[in-house]
Amino acid sequence: MWDRLPLDLLAHIFSFLPPLSLARAMAVCGHWHACVLSDPSGGRRGRAASCPWFLAMHARPVAAKPPCYVYSLELRRWHALPLDFLPFPVRLVASVANAGLLLCRLAAGSRFRLLLCNPFTRQHKLLPDLIVPRSNPAVGVVPGDAPGGAASFQIYAAGGATGGGYEPTLEVYESRAGVWRRAGATPAGFAVRLTVWTPNESVVAGGVVYWMTSARAYSVMGLEVATGAWREVKVPLADRLEWAALVGRRSGRLGLVGGCGQGEGWVWELTEGEQSWVVVGVVPEEVEGRKWAGGAATRCVGGDREVYLYGGELGKGMVVGREVGDSSSSGHEEERWEWKWIEEYCCSAIPGREKAVAVGGGGGAPFKGVLFHPSLSPSCLR
Repeated sequence: MWDRLPLDLLAHIFSFLPPLSLARAMAVCGHWHACVLSDPSGGRRGRAASCPWFLAMHARPVAAKPPCYVYSLELRRWHALPLDFLPFPVRLVASVANAGLLLCRLAAGSRFRLLLCNPFTRQHKLLPDLIVPRSNPAVGVVPGDAPGGAASFQIYAAGGATGGGYEPTLEVYESRAGVWRRAGATPAGFAVRLTVWTPNESVVAGGVVYWMTSARAYSVMGLEVATGAWREVKVPLADRLEWAALVGRRSGRLGLVGGCGQGEGWVWELTEGEQSWVVVGVVPEEVEGRKWAGGAATRCVGGDREVYLYGGELGKGMVVGREVGDSSSSGHEEERWEWKWIEEYCCSAIPGREKAVAVGGGGGAPFKGVLFHPSLSPSCLR
C-alpha cells in the first residue's frame, strides 16, 4: 500500500513524525528518503509536539572544530555531532527554531559574519555581509512561514561597534530573499547597551524581539517588529539578581528566569501590556539530592515548557525544569514544575558500540547552549 501512495500524501504523513521516527523512515528505502527530503516543512508539525533538544557548543572554538553535543529530554541521551563539515571555526549565536537550524558567527577575526548550519544534515550556508560593517551587534531571530509550508525567518542585527563609535542602525536579513536590508534606527543609548551588555540571546513574544542587558542592573530592550519602535522593560529584582535570562512561555508571553544567590531562583512571566511580572515557578535549592551552584556563572535557556540551567563550563551537570501544571491556575508555584538533574555526558556516535565520554572531554571548557527542534530537511539551505 505504501509504495502506491502519491508522493505528496506520503510526505504529508511523514511531516507529523518526530525527528527520531523521521530518521528511521528515511532509512527504509530510497523512495522514502527522497519523500522526506521533499517535504518543505521539514517535519515541523511533528517537532511541535515533541520536546526541543538542548544543544551545547564550545564558546571558544579552535581550528580542530570540536563537535557539538545534543541532549534529548525524551530519550535521556547525549549525542555528539561532528562539525568538521564547516569551512570555518564558529561560535553559536542562536537557534532558528522553526527551521531546525543553528545561527553561528565566524570565530576568526573582527569581521562580523553569520553562518547557518544543520548539524544533522551536515549542510551550511554563509550569509552575506551586513550593509554597514560592524562588530558585536545584538542578533535576534524572528520565525515565519513561507507559501507551501516552508520555513522562513528574519535575522535582526542591532547596534554594534564601528570605527566611529556605536552603530545607530538596524538591519534585517530576509531568508526568502537572501539579503540584508535597512530596517530603521537604533537609539544611541540602546545601541551602546546592546553592543556591550547583551550576551546575544533574544526571545520573540507578542511580535516583539527582546534582549536582556546587564549594565549595572538587569533590564530588557524590546523591538516591535511591525513598527520598528523600541522600548525598555524593567526587570524584577534587577539590582539584586546575580544571573538572569529571557525565555519563551507557552502562553506566548515573555518569561524570565533568574536568581540572587546559591540555589535561589524564580521563573517570572510578563503580564499583558508589559505592566508587571508574576512568579510562575520556583527553582529549588536541591534537585534529586544535589545542590546546584546557582551563582553568577549560571546560564539558562528555555522554551514553552522547559528550562535548562547550567554553568559556563562543560562537565558540571545541568538542572532541567519542566512545567507540568497550568500557570494560570491557583496553587503553589513549586507544584507546577518537575525538576531533574542531568549529568553532562554523551555517547560517542560509533556504529555498533557506545562509549561514554564527558561532554567536551571534561570540565573547564566554556560553552553555550540553545534549544532547538532537529530537522532533516535541507530546503532552507539550498
